[in-house]
Amino acid sequence: MSLQSKVMEQMKVAMKAKDTVALESLRAIKSALLLASTSGSGSEISVEDEVKLVQKLVKQRKDSAAIFIEQGRQDLANPELAQVAVIEQFLPEQLTEEEVEKVVVQTIDATGATGMKDMGKVMGIVSKELAGQADGKMISTIVKQKLNA
Repeated sequence: MSLQSKVMEQMKVAMKAKDTVALESLRAIKSALLLASTSGSGSEISVEDEVKLVQKLVKQRKDSAAIFIEQGRQDLANPELAQVAVIEQFLPEQLTEEEVEKVVVQTIDATGATGMKDMGKVMGIVSKELAGQADGKMISTIVKQKLNA
């Protein structure tokens, strides 16, 4: 089942339940998918592109919520965080920090990386391997820790 059909099914459920937060979140996903598919490239959206798109939506909402919390506007942050919870259900299972650390260590050993000069090489390999399963910021932090150690 494609992401678009999953979103449409969930939209029907949200409409019947009168769940406005879920409906708003699902409409955002549907809109982003529609924009991506009509971008003029003429090709279908790959699964990897769908995952990237959903990750981008989650990141936007998390960033907005962080700004609202920083400004003391919890009333505006809560709906953003509620949307994050709805949108995240369309992402693959996220890896824990320990699991990401294991992959980073294996990659560093395999590539023979020795310092920060090799960070780009390690980041590229790990990011490709864990696409959609881990946040880029978390990967970056772990790679820096391991290469500085």
